[in-house]
Amino acid sequence: MWNKIKPYVISILIPLAVGGLSAWLIRDGMAQYIEMEKPPISPPAILFPIVWTILFILMGIGSALIYVNRDKNKETAEGALRIYGIQLAVNFFWSIIFFNMQAYLFAFIWLVLLWVLILIMILEFRKISHAAAWLQLPYLLWVTFAGYLTFAVWLMNR
Repeated sequence: MWNKIKPYVISILIPLAVGGLSAWLIRDGMAQYIEMEKPPISPPAILFPIVWTILFILMGIGSALIYVNRDKNKETAEGALRIYGIQLAVNFFWSIIFFNMQAYLFAFIWLVLLWVLILIMILEFRKISHAAAWLQLPYLLWVTFAGYLTFAVWLMNR
């Protein structure tokens, strides 16, 4: 049984660890976010760790589905997992750029890069597993919303 769930456990722990490290590194910057001027429909700060935890779990399940189904097309699966890793790294650095460096315009541009990588990842995941691709849709939608928030924060706090 462990061999069947092991890829899922590991695949979920990886993005959760990346997200956890990112959250730890920006812990001081979050206090400033609470105080800054924010656009309408900005969610309360407490919502962010909840949403990101769910998104990281969905990311992990999706990547596990690609990993366990990699025999369908090994080369395509490896490419999809490579894109997954790249977007996860870009995701990690966005928080540092936004919260610690307070480079809001650069953070918006970085987020556009992340959005494109997520879209590419979804398209690559779809070649192996439709379920893995669909699991990434909330992530793409959240990053779209984050783009609105980031751009608005830049406009309101420059």
